[in-house]
Amino acid sequence: MQVYVELAVLENFCMDFTLLYCAKIVSKNAAPVWRIAFGSVIGACFAVVFPLFGLGAAWAVILKILSGLLICLISCKLKSLKSYIKFSGAFFIFTALLGGAIIGIFSLAGLDYSAGAGFILSSVPIGIPLFGALILIIGARKLAARLSKSSKNAVVCRIYAGQSHVSINGFFDSGNKVYIKGQPVSVIPFEAAEKLMDLSRIKDGVKIHTVAGSRTIKVFTADRMEIAEGGKTTAYTGVKIGVSPNKINRAVLHCDLLEG
Repeated sequence: MQVYVELAVLENFCMDFTLLYCAKIVSKNAAPVWRIAFGSVIGACFAVVFPLFGLGAAWAVILKILSGLLICLISCKLKSLKSYIKFSGAFFIFTALLGGAIIGIFSLAGLDYSAGAGFILSSVPIGIPLFGALILIIGARKLAARLSKSSKNAVVCRIYAGQSHVSINGFFDSGNKVYIKGQPVSVIPFEAAEKLMDLSRIKDGVKIHTVAGSRTIKVFTADRMEIAEGGKTTAYTGVKIGVSPNKINRAVLHCDLLEG
């Protein structure tokens, strides 16, 4: 089988990027895309030169595992040992699943591939269309997120706490699953919460899960919240309000309010 170095590098880069990005999503690691891309470049270069080592099966497997751990170390945002283990574990699981699936598909379809000491060379550059599919999925997710925050879902909120009040734009988000003591929590920007009260006095909190990991946010009870939408204003009393730990510019309202 004739293998072109440029095609081999491109295919392995696409394959590694796909696996590393999937590991990032599943492990909820906040690694930037450039780290994923850099790790993929290192992985692609290693995959191309690896067959030249001529190692036995056992040493080949050991070296492949070590190289996988290295590119995971390069690619993930290393906040703790636990975050690295989660990222690496997800990467190796996806690698094993995808590798087994590819061999099975090639065998069933009668496609040509050569299995060597810990590597596979195929006549079909499957990593490239897989990478294209990943880019399409990423684009679709970003588009869906943008559409979910479109103007048709936008509302104006006025929140009252004691003698203070603040007006901010917001939207109802079906992805908001935050509750405290069985009550839904709507999340507002840190700056808006500061205008309502002294945040250091807030004692209640609830843990939320984001891409950056688990965080505990402060939660207080607003005296009243008015939501204006389409010329109609609805008032709610005793609404639980969470203070966003991340930079947001609108209120993320809980959909349970619509049922109240």
